[in-house]
Amino acid sequence: MSLASRKATAYSCLALSMALVGCYVALSKPLVAALPVFLLAWLRFGIGALAMAHWLKKPADEPRMTGQTKQLVFLESLLGNFLFSICMLYGVSMTSAVSAGVIMAAIPAVVALMSWLFLREAISLRVWLGVACAALGISLVTLLKQELLVHATQGLQANLAPKNVLLGNFLVFGAVLCEAAYAVIGKKLTGQLGPKRIASLINLWGFVLMTPFGVYVALDFSFASVAPGTWLLLVFYALAASVWTVWLWMTGLHGVPASQAGVFTVMLPIAAALTGWLVLGEQMSLLQLLAFGIALLGVVLATLPERRIDAHGK
Repeated sequence: MSLASRKATAYSCLALSMALVGCYVALSKPLVAALPVFLLAWLRFGIGALAMAHWLKKPADEPRMTGQTKQLVFLESLLGNFLFSICMLYGVSMTSAVSAGVIMAAIPAVVALMSWLFLREAISLRVWLGVACAALGISLVTLLKQELLVHATQGLQANLAPKNVLLGNFLVFGAVLCEAAYAVIGKKLTGQLGPKRIASLINLWGFVLMTPFGVYVALDFSFASVAPGTWLLLVFYALAASVWTVWLWMTGLHGVPASQAGVFTVMLPIAAALTGWLVLGEQMSLLQLLAFGIALLGVVLATLPERRIDAHGK
């Protein structure tokens, strides 16, 4: 496979991963209304662990994990799964959805900055322009939508006292840092482990970390009150969130710099909004379409191949 084909495959995996996240976020509203957040997260990781049990075995051609690799796997799950969910959950409960959405728009820029700091990736001016367009597009989508389309949309009533708004904004920015770290650590791991192993191992750690909270909530929860259709939706959510999106993301990261991969997070709000429009009957405005266009322009700028100049300056 040529370099161009490998790049195209990697970009497709990254875009599909974030688009799938946007779809299941939009469709998960009945889940967060029927199940407590920590119970939902615990069940998600548990279903994912069952689905990926056969991925845990080390392939014959994969080197033994070093102590550093094991630490990175744990950090990937701690930051990207556990702390991200908690920061976002409580952050959104203290601040407005619009403020949280605008802060989340910083993810592509923070990913690029962390990639430069920790991975020593060289970032061109065009990639930075792509990051800026992505951030601007996501911000406009949030301001126009007046709704935050992320995992932590729980239907909680925001306590907008001034002292809590500041704390809420800090927590949301903490979630941004966690998500950016997830991309950067994931890039590091793809050089040592295969996408399937990474997905299964970080999901298993997520299950372990969430178990005390999930069991505590489960002890007082009436499972009989959950409709059969909700359980089916839970299975789809768990497979999409823990298996398919993570595998696609890690597969794409293997062939793309983390700074470029971060720009593909624009596909999340776009897919979520389109799902809401096509499936849930929500409204779509021309200004929202313009915002999506700006965000997608960021992807184009960040991923177009660089022109090479030969010895004659052509």
